[in-house]
Amino acid sequence: MSKKEKIRWKKVIPVYLMLFPALLYFFINNYMPMYGITIAFRKLDYKLGILKSPFNGLDNFKFLFASGNLGPAVRNTLLYNLAFIVIGTVFPITVAILFNEIRNKWIKKGYQTLLLVPYLMSMVIVSYLVFAFLSADTGFINKSIIEPLTGETISFYQEKKYWPFILVFVSQWKGIGFSMVLYLSAILGISMEFYEAARVDGATKWQQIRYVTLPFLKPMVITMTILSISKICMSDFGLFYQVPKNSGTLYSVTQTIDTYVYNALMNQNNIAMSSAASVLQAIIGFILVVVCNCVIRKVSRENAIF
Repeated sequence: MSKKEKIRWKKVIPVYLMLFPALLYFFINNYMPMYGITIAFRKLDYKLGILKSPFNGLDNFKFLFASGNLGPAVRNTLLYNLAFIVIGTVFPITVAILFNEIRNKWIKKGYQTLLLVPYLMSMVIVSYLVFAFLSADTGFINKSIIEPLTGETISFYQEKKYWPFILVFVSQWKGIGFSMVLYLSAILGISMEFYEAARVDGATKWQQIRYVTLPFLKPMVITMTILSISKICMSDFGLFYQVPKNSGTLYSVTQTIDTYVYNALMNQNNIAMSSAASVLQAIIGFILVVVCNCVIRKVSRENAIF
């Protein structure tokens, strides 16, 4: 080994050593459990274990679809995720642009803290906060607003019609801070020369946003959309289980694939069916990512992920 190669390896080895714990965690957490995929194609016998349990082909998938209750859960999962993708793109971008216009650093730090605190909260805490607002007996909305005005109260945890709006609002309230930071980082990476050139040409603030800011955000929007589409068959378990308190009355509008599988697992102890649902989610997500990326390659090749 030459002297130059030795010097190069001395510089590179510390970097690999720093990277090793993350790679080890990634391997243990993401790749080692993948052998469990076989559970979806086996008739699981606890005495025999996973690898010795007999194969049963696609019977677990048939049972999953034959249960009859999966349809509403799939519908809710897809529709809620579509709403999250659209609203979760428009609102954070709007907030990031407005946030970037704040010049006072103390006010900026204050708003940033207010936006990020919900993201750091556990969904269990969020569910109790929602209950504190919506409870029929002690909730702030009922006791401080509705009852004084109408003399009546609303049983939110028994009324289906309110929950699509409640769940979308809670999801965006909790996640908007993190998404805003991502889009804000992209905005801060835009050279001020473009804005100066736009001002010289007489562009208004709205025209600067439309013709400078938004085009530069396009790659970030596409990447975030593809990542969101990959999880369109999955849902935030805490949001759809903890926040509605797993109320059976609300299942038709709050139950998603994840909560459906969890409830089935708790009631029937059918791990194989749960595994089949997870495999199905992963396959659909993979197909959607590939299709979405192919479409983007045709429209804007430079913004495609692969």
